[in-house]
Amino acid sequence: MQEKDVLKKRQFLSAQVDLARFNHTNFTQATEDEKKQQDVMGESTTFFKDGMRRLRKNPLAMGSIIVLTLIIAIIIIAPFFVPYSYSQIISVNGVRDKTATNLAPFEYSKLEMKYMEETGEKLFPHIFGTDNLSRDYFIRVIYGTRVSLSIGVVASVMVLIIGLIYGSIAGYFGGIVDLVMMRIVDIIYSLPDMLIIILLSVVLNETLKSYIEGTVLQSLGTNMISIFIVFGLLYWVSMARLIRGQILTIKNNEYVLAARCIGTKNGRILRKHILPNCLSVIIITTALQVPSAIFTESYLSFLGLGVARPLTSLGSLANDARGAMQSYPLRLVIPAVLICLIVLALNLLGDGLRDAFDSKLN
Repeated sequence: MQEKDVLKKRQFLSAQVDLARFNHTNFTQATEDEKKQQDVMGESTTFFKDGMRRLRKNPLAMGSIIVLTLIIAIIIIAPFFVPYSYSQIISVNGVRDKTATNLAPFEYSKLEMKYMEETGEKLFPHIFGTDNLSRDYFIRVIYGTRVSLSIGVVASVMVLIIGLIYGSIAGYFGGIVDLVMMRIVDIIYSLPDMLIIILLSVVLNETLKSYIEGTVLQSLGTNMISIFIVFGLLYWVSMARLIRGQILTIKNNEYVLAARCIGTKNGRILRKHILPNCLSVIIITTALQVPSAIFTESYLSFLGLGVARPLTSLGSLANDARGAMQSYPLRLVIPAVLICLIVLALNLLGDGLRDAFDSKLN
Protein backbone atom coordinates (compact mmCIF):
# COMPACT_ATOMS: atom_id res chain seq x y z
CA MET A 1 0.00 0.00 0.00
CA GLN A 2 1.33 3.44 -0.94
CA GLU A 3 2.07 6.06 1.69
CA LYS A 4 -0.88 8.28 0.75
CA ASP A 5 -3.27 5.35 1.23
CA VAL A 6 -2.11 4.65 4.78
CA LEU A 7 -4.85 5.53 7.29
CA LYS A 8 -3.91 8.30 9.66
CA LYS A 9 -3.97 7.46 13.34
CA ARG A 10 -6.91 8.86 15.28
CA GLN A 11 -5.92 11.71 17.55
CA PHE A 12 -6.67 11.51 21.27
CA LEU A 13 -10.07 12.99 22.30
CA SER A 14 -10.95 13.46 18.62
CA ALA A 15 -14.52 12.93 17.38
CA GLN A 16 -13.14 11.48 14.14
CA VAL A 17 -14.10 7.90 13.37
CA ASP A 18 -11.12 5.55 13.69
CA LEU A 19 -11.19 3.86 10.28
CA ALA A 20 -8.42 1.50 11.32
CA ARG A 21 -10.91 -0.41 13.46
CA PHE A 22 -13.12 -1.24 10.48
CA ASN A 23 -12.64 -3.59 7.58
CA HIS A 24 -12.07 -1.83 4.27
CA THR A 25 -14.51 -4.15 2.57
CA ASN A 26 -17.37 -2.70 4.63
CA PHE A 27 -16.99 0.67 2.88
CA THR A 28 -18.08 0.58 -0.77
CA GLN A 29 -18.94 3.42 -3.14
CA ALA A 30 -22.62 4.21 -3.60
CA THR A 31 -24.20 3.11 -6.86
CA GLU A 32 -25.79 5.55 -9.32
CA ASP A 33 -29.29 4.52 -8.21
CA GLU A 34 -28.41 5.17 -4.58
CA LYS A 35 -27.05 8.59 -5.52
CA LYS A 36 -30.26 9.45 -7.38
CA GLN A 37 -32.31 8.47 -4.32
CA GLN A 38 -30.47 11.15 -2.34
CA ASP A 39 -31.23 13.81 -4.95
CA VAL A 40 -34.51 15.06 -3.50
CA MET A 41 -34.17 18.75 -4.30
CA GLY A 42 -36.78 20.26 -6.66
CA GLU A 43 -36.13 22.35 -9.73
CA SER A 44 -34.86 25.84 -8.99
CA THR A 45 -37.60 28.42 -9.62
CA THR A 46 -38.55 32.03 -8.89
CA PHE A 47 -41.75 33.80 -7.96
CA PHE A 48 -42.30 34.93 -11.55
CA LYS A 49 -41.54 31.52 -13.09
CA ASP A 50 -43.81 29.78 -10.62
CA GLY A 51 -46.63 32.24 -11.35
CA MET A 52 -46.22 31.88 -15.12
CA ARG A 53 -46.33 28.11 -14.78
CA ARG A 54 -49.68 28.35 -13.02
CA LEU A 55 -50.89 30.94 -15.54
CA ARG A 56 -50.19 28.59 -18.46
CA LYS A 57 -52.52 26.06 -16.89
CA ASN A 58 -55.43 28.54 -17.02
CA PRO A 59 -57.22 28.08 -20.39
CA LEU A 60 -59.23 31.32 -20.16
CA ALA A 61 -56.15 33.40 -19.40
CA MET A 62 -54.16 31.80 -22.22
CA GLY A 63 -57.07 32.30 -24.62
CA SER A 64 -57.19 35.97 -23.62
CA ILE A 65 -53.46 36.31 -24.28
CA ILE A 66 -53.92 34.81 -27.75
CA VAL A 67 -56.82 37.17 -28.54
CA LEU A 68 -54.92 40.25 -27.33
CA THR A 69 -51.79 39.17 -29.22
CA LEU A 70 -53.79 38.84 -32.45
CA ILE A 71 -55.42 42.25 -31.96
CA ILE A 72 -52.08 43.94 -31.23
CA ALA A 73 -50.44 42.22 -34.22
CA ILE A 74 -53.26 43.36 -36.54
CA ILE A 75 -53.22 47.00 -35.42
CA ILE A 76 -49.42 47.11 -35.85
CA ILE A 77 -49.18 45.32 -39.20
CA ALA A 78 -52.39 46.47 -40.97
CA PRO A 79 -51.35 50.12 -41.64
CA PHE A 80 -48.35 48.84 -43.64
CA PHE A 81 -50.67 47.04 -46.09
CA VAL A 82 -53.78 49.24 -46.18
CA PRO A 83 -53.10 52.22 -48.51
CA TYR A 84 -55.56 54.51 -46.69
CA SER A 85 -55.20 56.84 -43.73
CA TYR A 86 -57.63 57.33 -40.85
CA SER A 87 -58.28 60.91 -42.03
CA GLN A 88 -58.02 60.33 -45.79
CA ILE A 89 -61.12 60.98 -47.88
CA ILE A 90 -61.24 58.52 -50.75
CA SER A 91 -60.38 60.06 -54.09
CA VAL A 92 -59.85 58.74 -57.60
CA ASN A 93 -57.20 60.41 -59.80
CA GLY A 94 -56.98 63.26 -57.29
CA VAL A 95 -60.72 63.94 -57.37
CA ARG A 96 -62.84 63.36 -54.29
CA ASP A 97 -65.12 60.36 -54.74
CA LYS A 98 -68.55 61.52 -53.56
CA THR A 99 -70.02 58.12 -54.44
CA ALA A 100 -67.84 56.38 -51.84
CA THR A 101 -69.97 57.32 -48.83
CA ASN A 102 -71.49 54.60 -46.62
CA LEU A 103 -70.20 51.69 -48.69
CA ALA A 104 -70.86 48.14 -47.50
CA PRO A 105 -67.93 45.84 -46.61
CA PHE A 106 -65.76 44.93 -49.65
CA GLU A 107 -67.85 47.22 -51.88
CA TYR A 108 -66.36 49.64 -54.40
CA SER A 109 -67.80 53.02 -55.40
CA LYS A 110 -68.89 53.80 -58.94
CA LEU A 111 -65.81 55.88 -59.67
CA GLU A 112 -63.53 53.17 -58.32
CA MET A 113 -65.20 50.51 -60.46
CA LYS A 114 -64.91 52.75 -63.51
CA TYR A 115 -61.25 53.41 -62.76
CA MET A 116 -60.51 49.66 -62.43
CA GLU A 117 -62.29 48.94 -65.73
CA GLU A 118 -60.34 51.62 -67.59
CA THR A 119 -56.91 50.92 -66.15
CA GLY A 120 -57.18 47.23 -65.24
CA GLU A 121 -55.62 48.05 -61.87
CA LYS A 122 -57.07 46.36 -58.79
CA LEU A 123 -57.75 48.77 -55.89
CA PHE A 124 -57.45 47.72 -52.28
CA PRO A 125 -60.94 46.78 -50.98
CA HIS A 126 -62.76 48.58 -48.18
CA ILE A 127 -62.87 45.70 -45.70
CA PHE A 128 -65.41 47.33 -43.36
CA GLY A 129 -66.81 49.72 -45.97
CA THR A 130 -66.69 53.50 -45.59
CA ASP A 131 -68.27 56.11 -43.34
CA ASN A 132 -70.44 59.10 -44.23
CA LEU A 133 -67.35 61.20 -45.12
CA SER A 134 -65.94 58.64 -47.61
CA ARG A 135 -63.19 57.45 -45.26
CA ASP A 136 -62.14 53.80 -45.08
CA TYR A 137 -63.75 52.40 -41.96
CA PHE A 138 -61.33 49.50 -41.46
CA ILE A 139 -58.29 51.72 -41.04
CA ARG A 140 -60.26 54.03 -38.74
CA VAL A 141 -61.10 51.03 -36.55
CA ILE A 142 -57.43 50.03 -36.57
CA TYR A 143 -56.28 53.47 -35.41
CA GLY A 144 -59.18 53.71 -32.96
CA THR A 145 -58.07 50.44 -31.36
CA ARG A 146 -54.51 51.73 -31.22
CA VAL A 147 -55.60 54.89 -29.43
CA SER A 148 -57.85 53.06 -26.95
CA LEU A 149 -55.19 50.49 -26.04
CA SER A 150 -52.50 53.15 -25.77
CA ILE A 151 -54.66 55.25 -23.46
CA GLY A 152 -55.41 52.20 -21.30
CA VAL A 153 -51.73 51.29 -20.95
CA VAL A 154 -50.50 54.85 -20.36
CA ALA A 155 -53.24 55.55 -17.79
CA SER A 156 -52.45 52.29 -15.97
CA VAL A 157 -48.74 53.13 -15.81
CA MET A 158 -49.58 56.57 -14.41
CA VAL A 159 -51.86 55.02 -11.79
CA LEU A 160 -49.18 52.45 -10.92
CA ILE A 161 -46.38 54.99 -10.44
CA ILE A 162 -48.38 57.52 -8.43
CA GLY A 163 -50.25 54.94 -6.32
CA LEU A 164 -47.08 52.92 -5.65
CA ILE A 165 -45.07 55.89 -4.42
CA TYR A 166 -47.90 57.41 -2.38
CA GLY A 167 -49.06 54.14 -0.79
CA SER A 168 -45.50 53.06 0.01
CA ILE A 169 -44.71 56.28 1.88
CA ALA A 170 -47.99 56.23 3.81
CA GLY A 171 -47.77 52.56 4.78
CA TYR A 172 -44.08 52.45 5.66
CA PHE A 173 -43.77 55.57 7.81
CA GLY A 174 -47.23 55.29 9.42
CA GLY A 175 -48.24 57.51 12.31
CA ILE A 176 -49.16 61.11 11.56
CA VAL A 177 -47.77 60.78 8.01
CA ASP A 178 -50.14 57.91 7.24
CA LEU A 179 -53.05 59.71 8.91
CA VAL A 180 -52.65 62.90 6.87
CA MET A 181 -51.95 61.13 3.57
CA MET A 182 -54.90 58.76 3.84
CA ARG A 183 -57.30 61.60 4.71
CA ILE A 184 -56.20 63.23 1.45
CA VAL A 185 -56.98 59.94 -0.30
CA ASP A 186 -60.46 59.92 1.27
CA ILE A 187 -61.11 63.45 0.01
CA ILE A 188 -59.96 62.59 -3.52
CA TYR A 189 -61.99 59.38 -3.47
CA SER A 190 -65.17 61.38 -2.84
CA LEU A 191 -64.73 63.63 -5.90
CA PRO A 192 -66.98 62.80 -8.90
CA ASP A 193 -64.56 61.93 -11.70
CA MET A 194 -67.02 62.60 -14.53
CA LEU A 195 -67.74 66.12 -13.27
CA ILE A 196 -64.02 66.81 -12.84
CA ILE A 197 -63.31 65.64 -16.42
CA ILE A 198 -66.02 67.92 -17.83
CA LEU A 199 -64.81 70.89 -15.80
CA LEU A 200 -61.17 70.32 -16.76
CA SER A 201 -62.13 69.96 -20.42
CA VAL A 202 -63.89 73.32 -20.33
CA VAL A 203 -61.22 75.10 -18.27
CA LEU A 204 -58.18 73.64 -20.05
CA ASN A 205 -59.64 73.89 -23.55
CA GLU A 206 -58.36 77.41 -24.11
CA THR A 207 -55.43 77.24 -21.69
CA LEU A 208 -53.73 74.23 -23.25
CA LYS A 209 -54.17 75.23 -26.88
CA SER A 210 -51.24 77.62 -26.83
CA TYR A 211 -48.99 75.09 -25.09
CA ILE A 212 -49.71 72.03 -27.25
CA GLU A 213 -49.93 73.81 -30.60
CA GLY A 214 -47.34 72.44 -33.00
CA THR A 215 -46.48 69.48 -30.74
CA VAL A 216 -47.34 65.79 -30.79
CA LEU A 217 -50.00 66.40 -28.15
CA GLN A 218 -51.99 68.57 -30.56
CA SER A 219 -53.37 65.48 -32.33
CA LEU A 220 -54.77 64.23 -29.02
CA GLY A 221 -56.58 67.44 -28.23
CA THR A 222 -57.31 69.10 -24.91
CA ASN A 223 -60.05 66.61 -24.02
CA MET A 224 -57.66 63.66 -24.04
CA ILE A 225 -55.00 65.58 -22.14
CA SER A 226 -57.61 66.44 -19.50
CA ILE A 227 -58.48 62.72 -19.26
CA PHE A 228 -54.81 61.91 -18.57
CA ILE A 229 -54.70 64.66 -15.96
CA VAL A 230 -57.81 63.28 -14.28
CA PHE A 231 -56.29 59.78 -14.24
CA GLY A 232 -53.22 61.24 -12.62
CA LEU A 233 -55.30 63.16 -10.07
CA LEU A 234 -58.06 60.70 -9.18
CA TYR A 235 -57.63 57.10 -10.30
CA TRP A 236 -54.49 56.22 -8.32
CA VAL A 237 -56.22 56.18 -4.93
CA SER A 238 -57.30 52.52 -5.15
CA MET A 239 -53.75 51.45 -5.96
CA ALA A 240 -52.40 53.56 -3.08
CA ARG A 241 -54.83 51.95 -0.63
CA LEU A 242 -53.91 48.42 -1.70
CA ILE A 243 -50.16 49.08 -1.52
CA ARG A 244 -50.51 50.73 1.89
CA GLY A 245 -52.46 47.76 3.25
CA GLN A 246 -49.83 45.31 2.02
CA ILE A 247 -46.95 47.32 3.47
CA LEU A 248 -48.67 47.59 6.87
CA THR A 249 -48.73 43.77 7.07
CA ILE A 250 -45.15 43.34 5.85
CA LYS A 251 -43.12 46.11 7.48
CA ASN A 252 -43.02 44.44 10.93
CA ASN A 253 -41.68 41.11 9.67
CA GLU A 254 -38.35 39.86 11.01
CA TYR A 255 -36.32 40.45 7.85
CA VAL A 256 -37.47 44.10 7.72
CA LEU A 257 -36.59 44.63 11.38
CA ALA A 258 -33.19 42.99 10.77
CA ALA A 259 -32.54 45.35 7.85
CA ARG A 260 -33.36 48.32 10.08
CA CYS A 261 -31.04 47.05 12.82
CA ILE A 262 -28.02 46.95 10.51
CA GLY A 263 -28.69 50.53 9.41
CA THR A 264 -30.24 49.96 5.98
CA LYS A 265 -31.80 53.10 4.56
CA ASN A 266 -35.58 53.33 4.30
CA GLY A 267 -35.53 53.65 0.52
CA ARG A 268 -33.48 50.47 0.14
CA ILE A 269 -35.73 48.57 2.57
CA LEU A 270 -38.75 49.54 0.49
CA ARG A 271 -37.10 48.64 -2.83
CA LYS A 272 -35.34 45.44 -1.84
CA HIS A 273 -37.43 43.92 0.95
CA ILE A 274 -41.00 45.24 1.03
CA LEU A 275 -42.11 46.05 -2.53
CA PRO A 276 -40.92 42.71 -4.00
CA ASN A 277 -43.30 41.02 -1.56
CA CYS A 278 -46.13 43.23 -2.85
CA LEU A 279 -45.44 42.19 -6.45
CA SER A 280 -48.53 40.01 -6.76
CA VAL A 281 -50.84 42.87 -5.76
CA ILE A 282 -49.04 45.27 -8.10
CA ILE A 283 -49.30 42.93 -11.11
CA ILE A 284 -52.95 42.07 -10.50
CA THR A 285 -54.13 45.63 -9.86
CA THR A 286 -52.26 47.02 -12.86
CA ALA A 287 -53.63 44.30 -15.14
CA LEU A 288 -57.19 45.04 -14.02
CA GLN A 289 -56.66 48.81 -14.35
CA VAL A 290 -56.03 48.58 -18.11
CA PRO A 291 -59.60 47.49 -19.07
CA SER A 292 -61.02 50.02 -16.62
CA ALA A 293 -59.07 52.83 -18.29
CA ILE A 294 -60.09 51.65 -21.79
CA PHE A 295 -63.75 51.54 -20.79
CA THR A 296 -63.51 54.99 -19.17
CA GLU A 297 -61.97 56.45 -22.34
CA SER A 298 -64.61 54.72 -24.48
CA TYR A 299 -67.63 56.15 -22.71
CA LEU A 300 -66.01 59.59 -22.44
CA SER A 301 -65.38 59.53 -26.20
CA PHE A 302 -68.94 58.35 -26.68
CA LEU A 303 -70.05 61.50 -24.84
CA GLY A 304 -67.86 63.67 -27.05
CA LEU A 305 -65.10 64.24 -24.46
CA GLY A 306 -62.52 62.03 -26.16
CA VAL A 307 -59.86 62.48 -28.82
CA ALA A 308 -59.96 65.46 -31.15
CA ARG A 309 -61.04 64.89 -34.72
CA PRO A 310 -59.93 63.55 -37.16
CA LEU A 311 -58.08 61.23 -34.75
CA THR A 312 -60.41 58.53 -33.52
CA SER A 313 -60.92 55.94 -30.82
CA LEU A 314 -63.35 53.07 -30.41
CA GLY A 315 -65.64 55.20 -28.27
CA SER A 316 -65.73 58.07 -30.75
CA LEU A 317 -66.40 55.63 -33.61
CA ALA A 318 -69.42 54.31 -31.73
CA ASN A 319 -70.56 57.86 -31.05
CA ASP A 320 -70.26 58.81 -34.73
CA ALA A 321 -72.26 55.73 -35.78
CA ARG A 322 -75.06 56.39 -33.32
CA GLY A 323 -76.98 58.70 -35.68
CA ALA A 324 -77.07 56.11 -38.49
CA MET A 325 -77.64 53.11 -36.25
CA GLN A 326 -80.76 51.92 -38.09
CA SER A 327 -79.41 52.48 -41.61
CA TYR A 328 -75.83 51.28 -41.06
CA PRO A 329 -75.78 49.18 -37.86
CA LEU A 330 -72.44 47.57 -38.72
CA ARG A 331 -70.62 50.86 -38.07
CA LEU A 332 -71.81 50.71 -34.45
CA VAL A 333 -71.49 46.94 -33.98
CA ILE A 334 -67.82 46.73 -34.99
CA PRO A 335 -66.34 49.17 -32.41
CA ALA A 336 -68.78 47.98 -29.74
CA VAL A 337 -67.75 44.35 -30.25
CA LEU A 338 -64.07 45.31 -30.20
CA ILE A 339 -64.49 47.23 -26.93
CA CYS A 340 -66.28 44.26 -25.35
CA LEU A 341 -63.69 41.80 -26.68
CA ILE A 342 -60.69 43.80 -25.45
CA VAL A 343 -62.19 44.56 -22.03
CA LEU A 344 -63.35 40.94 -21.56
CA ALA A 345 -59.95 39.55 -22.57
CA LEU A 346 -58.10 41.93 -20.23
CA ASN A 347 -60.46 41.14 -17.35
CA LEU A 348 -60.02 37.39 -17.85
CA LEU A 349 -56.26 37.88 -18.05
CA GLY A 350 -56.35 39.93 -14.84
CA ASP A 351 -58.32 37.18 -13.09
CA GLY A 352 -55.81 34.63 -14.35
CA LEU A 353 -52.90 36.71 -13.06
CA ARG A 354 -54.62 37.00 -9.69
CA ASP A 355 -55.04 33.23 -9.47
CA ALA A 356 -51.45 32.65 -10.56
CA PHE A 357 -49.57 35.25 -8.53
CA ASP A 358 -51.67 35.68 -5.40
CA SER A 359 -49.92 33.56 -2.78
CA LYS A 360 -53.05 33.42 -0.62
CA LEU A 361 -54.91 31.49 -3.34
CA ASN A 362 -52.13 28.89 -3.88
